[in-house]
Amino acid sequence: MIEIRNLTKSYGRKNALDGLTLSLGHGVTGLLGPNGAGKTTLLRCLATTLAYDSGRVEAFGLDPSQASQRTALRRRLGYLPQDPGSYPHFTAFDLVDYVAILKELTGREHRHREVRRVLAEVDLTDQARTKVRKLSGGMRQRLALAQALLGDPELLILDEPTVGLDPEQRMRFRALVSRLGESRTVILSTHQTEDVAALCERVVAMDRGRVVFDGTPGGLAATAAGQVWLSDKPPARSQLFWRTADGRYRTLGDRPPGAEPAEPGVEDGYLLLEVAA
Repeated sequence: MIEIRNLTKSYGRKNALDGLTLSLGHGVTGLLGPNGAGKTTLLRCLATTLAYDSGRVEAFGLDPSQASQRTALRRRLGYLPQDPGSYPHFTAFDLVDYVAILKELTGREHRHREVRRVLAEVDLTDQARTKVRKLSGGMRQRLALAQALLGDPELLILDEPTVGLDPEQRMRFRALVSRLGESRTVILSTHQTEDVAALCERVVAMDRGRVVFDGTPGGLAATAAGQVWLSDKPPARSQLFWRTADGRYRTLGDRPPGAEPAEPGVEDGYLLLEVAA
């Protein structure tokens, strides 16, 4: 449903996207990558808030480089940016209602019904009449997600959506996104590998504007097979290790003396990809 071909975007001499090619369909795709990998730039291009330099994007048969088709695409997508803005003196209801008007939901009764629906989706019904400035950081993040859900979009683009959410809110977010991904395309950028493992059918790892891995979370974990170790003492030479809660040391890479193999996880595969890149 979404085709990205040879996409490039530069900021001065820095290539944020370097000939990136990717196809996306129904389901939840997680984007992983270090800061500066190009994740946010890619999402902004898909959300039509940033023009790319060259290449092609096509979503639902629409080309966002054409003004009329860009408008049609915007009607079919929802976008949660990394740093969503807000009007602090609006109530939560009024802010989402204002965004709903911008999204062409002009019938008052229908629009208010839709505002109440998305506030309920993110568990903010009880805060509907609270001023935005009085909401916690996690609540404001959920309010931004509610705005992205307006109009039941076919394409949902989420940039660092779980920032500021506590464990219970993150669990509810995962349940919501998993359900949404059954009938539409969801692409989210995150630094939380546990979110990728929990809800994404597909993971795309990026580095320096290119795709360095494209597969399942299990496939990413499998790339670390034979390179994850547990030992009672810290390794002498490795820089990729940490002390676990049980007092043992988890090492990635070459086997330290006396270490035993451990089951690899998504985080292990991702960290080793970063080192290789």
